[in-house]
Amino acid sequence: MPLANMLHFDEDGLIPAIIFDARDNQPLTLCYMDRAALQKTLETGLVHVFRRSRRRVMLKGETSGHTQRVVEVLVDCEGNSLAIKVEQKVAACHAGYYTCYYRRYDKATDTLEAQGKPVFDPDKVY
Repeated sequence: MPLANMLHFDEDGLIPAIIFDARDNQPLTLCYMDRAALQKTLETGLVHVFRRSRRRVMLKGETSGHTQRVVEVLVDCEGNSLAIKVEQKVAACHAGYYTCYYRRYDKATDTLEAQGKPVFDPDKVY
């Protein structure tokens, strides 16, 4: 049975996928996939996502070249979300950071603080 048939997509035909770095399990980004994006991901070994803002399937890193090679696909207990471990090329975040989760909440000051430094200049890539 194809993987898509074992999953529960939402009313918009989407399933959330958390993308992790296969080396250290660091979360890189959260994206959504429809059946077509999932199929392209499984066929090519590169993460494809459904861009809700553009209403189309895109290769993750299509514009920047910062692609994600799939190492492992995990399915949660209810079949309604995915965790995908990848080998990340350059960085996952369009803001220039390696991970989209580069901001840490500081409860004492009620602020967000950037962790680490950007690994590329978005103005030169996009």
